[in-house]
Amino acid sequence: MTASPTPSTAEELRGAGLRVTAARVALLETVRAGDHLGVEAIASGVRHRVGHISVQAVYEALHALTAAGLVRRIEPAGHPARYEGRVGDNHHHIVCRSCGAVADVDCAVGDAPCLTASDDRGFAIDEAEVVYWGTCPDCSTGRSS
Repeated sequence: MTASPTPSTAEELRGAGLRVTAARVALLETVRAGDHLGVEAIASGVRHRVGHISVQAVYEALHALTAAGLVRRIEPAGHPARYEGRVGDNHHHIVCRSCGAVADVDCAVGDAPCLTASDDRGFAIDEAEVVYWGTCPDCSTGRSS
């Protein structure tokens, strides 16, 4: 038995019902290669790959990719939105209060225990968004020096 090949970025876009453009391919690949990137960093990455693209076009493409479930948008309180390619696994984030660095944090234990609310009030819960706040190692080291 052979493993099925990983779909190309273009195939993923088509599979999500999106039109395939060089900018969308470059944008999705930039987000996936990055680490919780902001819009300006994404625009810069796309420009490096395909040439000029407006920030408005980046926002529009990010909106479409997020709606299609190919990209995840996070917006920690007091910080601009960031985007990542890790989707569909209900992971969480830790944010540095000092420099704003963001890192992924897997669910605490087992099968998404964070989806068990003490009182779901009749909702069918399918996702939880947890943000841990603290000070990253670089900022902690800088404070103790």
